[in-house]
Amino acid sequence: MIRYSIRPANPAAHLFRVTLTLTSPEREQGFQMPAWIPGSYMIRNFSRHIIGLQAEDEHGQTLAVRQIDKQSWALAADALPQQVTLSYDVYAWDRSVRAAHLDRTHGYFNGSSVFLCVTGREDDPCEVDILPPEAPVEGNWRVATAMTTAGAEPWSFGPYKADNYEELIDHPVEMTEFTPGYFKACGVPHHIVISGRHRVDMERLERDLQAICEHHIGFWGEPAPMRRYLFMTMATGDGYGGLEHRASTSLMAKRDDLPRPGLDAPTSGYLNYLGLCSHEYFHTWNVKRLKPAVFHPYPLQQEAYTELLWWFEGITSYYDDLGVLRAGCSTVEAYLEMLGQTITRVYRGEGRFRQTLTESSFNAWTKFYLQDENAPNAIVSYYAKGELFALLLDLAIRERTSGQQSLDDLVHAAWANWHQDGMPEDGVPELAKQHINCDLSDLFHLGLNSTDDLPLQDYLARFGVTLDWGTPLSLGMPGGKRALLKPEQVNLGAVFEADPAGARVRAVLQNSAAQQAGLSAGDVVVAVNGIQTSQGRIETQVAEFQPGDRFSLHYFRYDELRETEVTAEVGAATTAALTVNDRALARSWLGEDVRFAQREG
Repeated sequence: MIRYSIRPANPAAHLFRVTLTLTSPEREQGFQMPAWIPGSYMIRNFSRHIIGLQAEDEHGQTLAVRQIDKQSWALAADALPQQVTLSYDVYAWDRSVRAAHLDRTHGYFNGSSVFLCVTGREDDPCEVDILPPEAPVEGNWRVATAMTTAGAEPWSFGPYKADNYEELIDHPVEMTEFTPGYFKACGVPHHIVISGRHRVDMERLERDLQAICEHHIGFWGEPAPMRRYLFMTMATGDGYGGLEHRASTSLMAKRDDLPRPGLDAPTSGYLNYLGLCSHEYFHTWNVKRLKPAVFHPYPLQQEAYTELLWWFEGITSYYDDLGVLRAGCSTVEAYLEMLGQTITRVYRGEGRFRQTLTESSFNAWTKFYLQDENAPNAIVSYYAKGELFALLLDLAIRERTSGQQSLDDLVHAAWANWHQDGMPEDGVPELAKQHINCDLSDLFHLGLNSTDDLPLQDYLARFGVTLDWGTPLSLGMPGGKRALLKPEQVNLGAVFEADPAGARVRAVLQNSAAQQAGLSAGDVVVAVNGIQTSQGRIETQVAEFQPGDRFSLHYFRYDELRETEVTAEVGAATTAALTVNDRALARSWLGEDVRFAQREG
């Protein structure tokens, strides 16, 4: 067994102390740090946070260790001890769900960012002793993790175990003072922990998450593939995000999005949070167990290229909010508003004409996860467009098989065929031929290998839903609401953010009035036609002009004041909103038991 220990050694300096003890090492035994974490497809070089790595033998004598590359080390050739113990500090100041964070109020880590892997011993069982802080901390710290205990009491520091290294790093650990919650879904124990300052109606959250989890377990089929499950949420002022694991998920959410006591109808923020929980829980099957074949095993020292992220994130994104609706936690109107926001996000960028879904998936490492100001013009999200392609497939299968089959059948076939050995890169279209009783070849070509827009409007209409388009006053508006639709709204075609001097340009859309006027990301617009402006005013000022009017903008580029002339133009009609015109048809897609917020008629 490979033994680890980890302790919050110096919370004020954000340092974890880690040890790794290995018996019977090989000559020139190697050790490696992962370069990325599964589920987040970006090289993060976790080894850069290792400080002061040292090695000792079983007698406490120092052993020489040489570094081979940025993330690999090996014992010196002349050393062959019976036992070696590595010790090192890890700097932990990444307040996200992907790495490690430590201060006097909170400790958190993913194993991929703190635990070295023993080369050649990846399949050996592991034990990790999670030790309490050495220095004083704020609050009564407890431990939350889905890792199997090796003697540690519930919510306590102590020893835990994993069958191998891959499992070890797939159980994140939260250590702080937190609020616990509990429910059972289809007989499986589920725990919730909320850390950070909050005021949460835990009974409401337990009830809603139970309904969502039971819906997803029912979708995939009992028994669930985990013995227990843990939702970990860090409540923050403005955070949002999640990362899936085999028996848990790490989440960040705005504390204002969490349900407060007395909440009647769910807020849009709470529905976003439930959608996030639903998304990560659906991943328990779709990417944690059913995954691309190239992820068997994960090559954690370098990129693992796949064209299938459109399936694993797009399919999951389609079923996340739909699962919230079908579990009874949302309404049709709220669901369609969120779907309209997704359509808006995809159609607002010219990048959808420049990158296919398979290209988006393949280039996640260098494009999606390393976006710059030109991203809306250059790439498309395999999350968002993948969700729209999943929607199209679902509607088309239902329509072409007269309601006898749906996307559910294709997902279930993928699970049955590939959850053991992985999904082949070109397997989905062929699988559809075998299991779906209609020809989908035209849609697979359109959705995966073309940059043409998807025929969503036509297919939604066949299921009683109208898709309308309009022009936004501000590109910061999310879409989804009919009240936001304007037929001929003048805008600059730029996204702005706050700046003390005026309105800072964050992005400029292709072929927009702003681009034609020479504006670029980073410019700070200070005046419109000689009148001072700001992020909160600039769109309203511009909207007062008629198409064809000419007006001036004064702006700073770096430290130079410049002036340009703009010709007012109607912005592109890329804001989407969905409404139901036939409830019976809509229910044939969304589900017979879904709720509407408004009474019919």
